[in-house]
Amino acid sequence: MNRSLLSALFLLWLTPLPAQEVYTLGRCLETGLENNFSLIIARNRETISGNNYTRGNAGYLPSLDLTGRAGGTVASTQQVMTNGSESSSSGVHNMNANAGLSLGWTLFDGFSVRTTYQKLGELQQAGMLNTRLAVENLMAGIASAYYHYIQQIQLYRNLQVALDLSRERVRIDEERYLLGSGSRLQLLQSKVYFNADSSRLARQSEVVRNLQVRLNELMAVEDLTARIVPSDSTIRVSSELNFEELLKETLEKNTSLLIASSNRVISEYDRKLIAAQTYPYLNFSGGYTYGWNAYGAGQVDRQTTGTMHYGLTLGMNLFDGLNRQRREKNALIEVENRELQYQEVEQSVRADLITVYNGYTNNLRLLKLEKENLKTAAENLEIAMERYKLGSLSGLELREVQLSLLDAEERLLSVQYQARLAEISLLQIAGRMEEYLE
Repeated sequence: MNRSLLSALFLLWLTPLPAQEVYTLGRCLETGLENNFSLIIARNRETISGNNYTRGNAGYLPSLDLTGRAGGTVASTQQVMTNGSESSSSGVHNMNANAGLSLGWTLFDGFSVRTTYQKLGELQQAGMLNTRLAVENLMAGIASAYYHYIQQIQLYRNLQVALDLSRERVRIDEERYLLGSGSRLQLLQSKVYFNADSSRLARQSEVVRNLQVRLNELMAVEDLTARIVPSDSTIRVSSELNFEELLKETLEKNTSLLIASSNRVISEYDRKLIAAQTYPYLNFSGGYTYGWNAYGAGQVDRQTTGTMHYGLTLGMNLFDGLNRQRREKNALIEVENRELQYQEVEQSVRADLITVYNGYTNNLRLLKLEKENLKTAAENLEIAMERYKLGSLSGLELREVQLSLLDAEERLLSVQYQARLAEISLLQIAGRMEEYLE
């Protein structure tokens, strides 16, 4: 009876009260998208790739440096002339200072500046796609955990009903035993079944609580033990997904496929950067230097100078040990590899779509069958319970009918959950996960 009381309290815990907040799937997704640590890291990396996409980072802009220096010398000298005379000086303090601006600008380097800028833009796009992939994976994980949580709550409630039936059976057998129309063996067997159902319910309670912690972890809430009351009591499955439409959207919007395409473009830019080294380069340099000197001895007391300089440098690498040719050959191989990887990803995505869609349609068919099985099992239990009350059905037969109902309920929940998982996977493959936020 203590186990029964605990089960009743847990069932009350699962039932939303007016003052409690109810979590819809949309709210779970919004909370996770706002708080999840892995997603925040992915967004920060996207920001870095966006910060790198500048004309200055590509080399379009000149560089301007300012330098300055101040110093001096303290010298002592002694001179002996050819005529035998001598002169000496000590502590002669000379000071000097200079400052200068230097300008450097690459005017032409074989189009590598333009190619670098294009590559930085593609890297920014790749960063956005990686964030999008992280978002989709997180949304799929939260949605799966959310419906798994609902499935296990529903299974808990089914076990609670089964426990109530076992309790009723114990009551009936106790009355029969007290009236002398039933055996003690039958009463003890009923209590064994009741205790087994209580134990199973207690284990299911642990499963539900662990799934709640997992869902809180995905949403990155501060209190991992916070109660989650889902707004949905059952798992609803859409039967309107069309394979041809999904395939078309997959080839256009699948994130993994878009990332593979972006990597293919980046490898082509890398090849162009190496090829640009075959061209000559033209650099401009210029600057201005100001100098000041003060002398501790001699006819000149102090001196200032101002010098402007400029120049063009034209150069070209004639031979580098055939390293450029080696790098260009490797770059061509890398371009080919990226193309092959794109084809591999496309084939993998197609295979995933076909496989998941087959599972989706099969689960839809099984869903109808399991609903009919559940209806039949419920009717069987109702009839069996009446016959058991009348004494025309054995306890073992009643238990078999009861377990048959539990199995039917569990199979139905499993098919509903698997169908929903297939739906989530299909929408993720087709790049349509944003529909869960609507």
